[in-house]
Amino acid sequence: MSATAPAPVPRRSALRVWSADLLLGARLALSGGRQGWLRTAMTAFGVGLGVALLLAATAIPAALQSRQDRSEARIDFSLSAIARKPADNTLLIAAADTKFRRQDISGRLLQPEGPRAPLPPGVATMPKPGEMVVSPRLKELLAASDSTLLRERLPQRIIGTIGDSGLVGPAEYYFYAGTDRLDPDNGVGRRITGFGDRIEYDAMSPMLILLVIIGFVVLLLPVAVFVAAAVRFGGERRDRRLAALRLVGADTRMIRRIAAGEAAFGALVGVVIGAVLFLAGRELARGVVLFDISVFPADLQPGALLAASTVLAVPAAAVAVTLLAMRSVVVEPLGVFRQAQAPRRRVWWRLLLPVAGVALLAPLFSGAGNRQSFNEYQVAGGAVLILVGVAALLPWLIESVVARLHGGPVAWQLAVRRLQLDSGTSARVVSGIAVAAAGAIALQMLFSGIEGDFRRETGQDPSKAQAYVSVPTGHGLILPAEFDSRLRATPGVTGVSSALGLPVATDGGTPENPALRSLYIAPCETLKTLARIDTCRDGDAFSLDNSGGSSGDMMAHFKAGQPVEVGYIPGIGAGMRPIHPNWTMPTGLRPVESAPESLGLVYSGFLLTPGAAEGAPQSHGRIVGYAQVDSASPDAYDRLRNTVTAMDPTATAIQLQSTQENRRFAGIKRGLFAGVTATLLLIGASMLVGTVEQLRERRRLLAVLIAFGTRRSTLCASVLWQTALPVLLGIALAALSGIGLGSALLTMVDHPVSLDWVSILGFGSIGAAVVLLVTAASLPSLWRMMRAEGLRTE
Repeated sequence: MSATAPAPVPRRSALRVWSADLLLGARLALSGGRQGWLRTAMTAFGVGLGVALLLAATAIPAALQSRQDRSEARIDFSLSAIARKPADNTLLIAAADTKFRRQDISGRLLQPEGPRAPLPPGVATMPKPGEMVVSPRLKELLAASDSTLLRERLPQRIIGTIGDSGLVGPAEYYFYAGTDRLDPDNGVGRRITGFGDRIEYDAMSPMLILLVIIGFVVLLLPVAVFVAAAVRFGGERRDRRLAALRLVGADTRMIRRIAAGEAAFGALVGVVIGAVLFLAGRELARGVVLFDISVFPADLQPGALLAASTVLAVPAAAVAVTLLAMRSVVVEPLGVFRQAQAPRRRVWWRLLLPVAGVALLAPLFSGAGNRQSFNEYQVAGGAVLILVGVAALLPWLIESVVARLHGGPVAWQLAVRRLQLDSGTSARVVSGIAVAAAGAIALQMLFSGIEGDFRRETGQDPSKAQAYVSVPTGHGLILPAEFDSRLRATPGVTGVSSALGLPVATDGGTPENPALRSLYIAPCETLKTLARIDTCRDGDAFSLDNSGGSSGDMMAHFKAGQPVEVGYIPGIGAGMRPIHPNWTMPTGLRPVESAPESLGLVYSGFLLTPGAAEGAPQSHGRIVGYAQVDSASPDAYDRLRNTVTAMDPTATAIQLQSTQENRRFAGIKRGLFAGVTATLLLIGASMLVGTVEQLRERRRLLAVLIAFGTRRSTLCASVLWQTALPVLLGIALAALSGIGLGSALLTMVDHPVSLDWVSILGFGSIGAAVVLLVTAASLPSLWRMMRAEGLRTE
């Protein structure tokens, strides 16, 4: 009789084991009572802050594309939409851009020629003469009490606002004003049949691509570091609870899976909170302007693939970080042995990260700025390794420094002793701001080093004149004498020089493509600023040429007393026609050499004094002038713009400047620093969450210290020192790392290394300000935890 063998116990698959333990960890996160809920909530909120910014980062490409699409939809100079003759579907339009103080204001004058004239995007009703539709932000500016000068310049009655589809961003200052003064036949305005066109943008230079790559690394890496720290909030209390599970039979592997499940649950809740924060923040985006960039809430649409990657990556990272952290913790039934003296952190492998980053960038040190392209992944990988090295070195640095600190006031000793017992938590909280500061310093060094490449000399000379004015004379209403008298009467204008410019046709052209020269009529004082003239008196006439030929070559096209065509109407092909075909050029033209004037232009053509230009037409040209402006006079430039706009709404008034920055470079610079600012604000919020979490872990200790007579001010000061010391060490490490990364990037683009100490000290000041704000914000929680109720235990 043989004994029956016992049935084998079925072994659960690895997937089922992991699933069961992860679910048990999620249940424990929910069933830990008030303390468990608070711990889970803090982890979820910390993760949620990071997820919100990650979602915002994934929405940036769509937001920029939406801004570009709306900008192209309102283009009014498309060649395919230009009409030569009026019809029931044509619209006359002219630019009327202006500036109020430091704010650029864009505008268009509209004059419909038929019932089917096209409406600009975002405009529901065509404004009539004396009416206008404005952007919401311009409406607010016009209603401000200190905008009297702007209301004088734009006196039209507001009949509506421009919709979102007609604006690049909610903070744009834009208007459409009705008029009846446009006349393409007289050179004022152009005739179109519709709006919209596509713009082919030039490919970005390698250096601009480098800026974008480094910018995204600087923006996203601190968020990833913070999310990794947030999933470890409440680690000490969690480990004590896991010790109780060991007491009822759970093994070490099961404990780690349960801890991972709890962290994954908090991360999943954080993803939900992050989505809610992102949606709430998106609705507030309309009122936020960072570095002249604003977006509509609808623009912030994260890409599906990027958003899905974020949602999946955050819980996965939470599990990985928790399992990695549990490797240094021994959870036994009788306690958590991490509370014993931990082995000193090793530095050798931490130094390998920045060294590997520099080694990755070293092959590019021959100059990315001189190449057509470079390996973007190599650049991003090198920058990531250097910045990750900051996060890896900071715990070792804090531990090494605080281990050598002794003595001092009671508050200092409490803070130092706390850091000596557990510096890892403080290092994790501060590592985010250290990485952000290091990246920001490197980015600022790179911007400062290459800024000269994207800043060009305009040739303008503000020492001669501070403003350039150009007024069309298509209607013949503004004459040079009236132009000068109006400008001189403007408060803040100390001097004016002007000339009447007219186009004149020489021989050798065709009706479709006339050979045009410029004819300038002005007094001798003004003509001497345009050419090198030794002697001049009224009645003199001069010829000059700066097109590569000589004045003699140009004069070969003219005969003494020859009738010439003056005053062309701008157009396309046969649309160009002269207004005054039979004006006689004076005799006795003296050849002179042209000279740069205040605007940096070098003129060519003919210079006539009023005595030599008798009978010359006064219309269908432009009066150009230079004004000396007293910059110390309040609103002098705005008063000048008001005077010029009163002459003609399409007139131009430009404040002269010697240098001009590349618009694309300036846009990238504004966008990246806006993102860095948002990242630093996020890191400040994360430090507050981390500080409150540490206070919660120490509530019993704080209550005991109060019971033994410790002053509340002493404990508040200890919290300040406990936050400040890691931050100071983090900022010092960030400065060194940022300078190193910035130097490597500047070497890579063949630029000399220069330190921007103002920016470095500025980021250090930001760190100090964050410490003070975090400490002040954590004081209410600290005071609550000092109560006697903190001595209660179960």
